[in-house]
Amino acid sequence: MPTLFVVVPYFNEPRTLGPCIDRLQAAPLPTGWSRHIVLVDDASAPAGRSAADVIAASGRPGLDLLRHAVNAGKGAALMTGFDWVLSRASDDDAVLVHDADLEYDPADHAALVAALTADPVVAVFGDRWHGAAIRPGIVAWLHRSGNRALTAMSNAVSGLRVHDMECCSKVLRIPLLRRIRPRLSEPRFGIEPQLTAAIARAGGSVREVPVRYEARGFSDGKKIGMRDGLRALWVIVRERLR
Repeated sequence: MPTLFVVVPYFNEPRTLGPCIDRLQAAPLPTGWSRHIVLVDDASAPAGRSAADVIAASGRPGLDLLRHAVNAGKGAALMTGFDWVLSRASDDDAVLVHDADLEYDPADHAALVAALTADPVVAVFGDRWHGAAIRPGIVAWLHRSGNRALTAMSNAVSGLRVHDMECCSKVLRIPLLRRIRPRLSEPRFGIEPQLTAAIARAGGSVREVPVRYEARGFSDGKKIGMRDGLRALWVIVRERLR
């Protein structure tokens, strides 16, 4: 039976972590798949650390907690989770990225996994900009427009044709993850364009599945800012020059 390893990067989100894990474990998967959650605590403050400890000590099956001693960023947390998965997974397994902030709905995971093909270098990305309702207002519009611009630039460099390169929901079979892991180095949110470029460089392709998305604002604890957008832009340019 193949296993879907769900890597959850986590930093100071004690209010949403419990509901996130509950929803993950309750969400259905395609017949024949099992799930294993890899929670990576990126050196949260005491309240966030305590929330992760409670989850880990609750005796939930199929869950492991990894922890950074020093805050290093989302990309670093993902790479820690990927390395843990690669040391244990078989080629039939897959890895999926899921944030702990409740912006994404785990009910979409079944469709994401079902879109995997027998070809091990075909990844599946979620697409948030497919007509589903998102939070109105200028901040949401700027977020969406910025993501579309970065995606267009990423496509021009990678040769892929995706609609939402920055979407958290990404599924890769283990053989593809094993091929691209040495190319990943971005510690923060630049990991998204770098991972996409690495897939293209490895000869991979991307299928897309619409996903639901409930965007958070900065008042809700959202951490991505202008600096991260500029870093993503630089990563796209740098990957083109490599």
